[in-house]
Amino acid sequence: MIISPASQRPPSSPSLASTQLNIVTLIDVAGTLRTGGLSGKTGLMDNGGESTGKGTNSLRTVCRQGQALNWLVYCTDMEKRPDGSWPLFARIVNIVFVLPDGTPELRKICNDLKIYGGPDKIRSPWTPSYYYWAGAVDLELEPGLYPYRLVVEVDTVDRNRKSYFNLDGPALQVIPLSAIHAGSQHG
Repeated sequence: MIISPASQRPPSSPSLASTQLNIVTLIDVAGTLRTGGLSGKTGLMDNGGESTGKGTNSLRTVCRQGQALNWLVYCTDMEKRPDGSWPLFARIVNIVFVLPDGTPELRKICNDLKIYGGPDKIRSPWTPSYYYWAGAVDLELEPGLYPYRLVVEVDTVDRNRKSYFNLDGPALQVIPLSAIHAGSQHG
């Protein structure tokens, strides 16, 4: 078996060296609260070389069957303020795979899809210092396009109240695991 260099791999396959993909949502929290919506206040990126729509809400993350995925949120204002207070924060509270009509997908798309995080004793004992969702694309999932909705929780000035927003548009473009193996060998 001869492994070809990355430049000779088919364009439809992600690099084998990248076993996990990070999908990052950038959110302008203050702008979201001011306008009452996420429109124009978010953008998604990932570390996949073949993904499209980077920087938009229409990110198409190319991934393979069985690949580990991490969903993270970065707020545009995350620095401690001069008065010692922290800016408002946003987090993903659910990831819902949807059908073209927007109704929830009943098939399992990712295994072990759940939240990971731990307490941050500097900000508060209840706020995670890292907070992300992770899961693995089901190995038996049929290759194709799988749109999803992020449900985002946003802190408000009243720390006892949260606002919730749906972010529609991103999708996973699942390719077969066999496409990776076939493209990395020569006979």
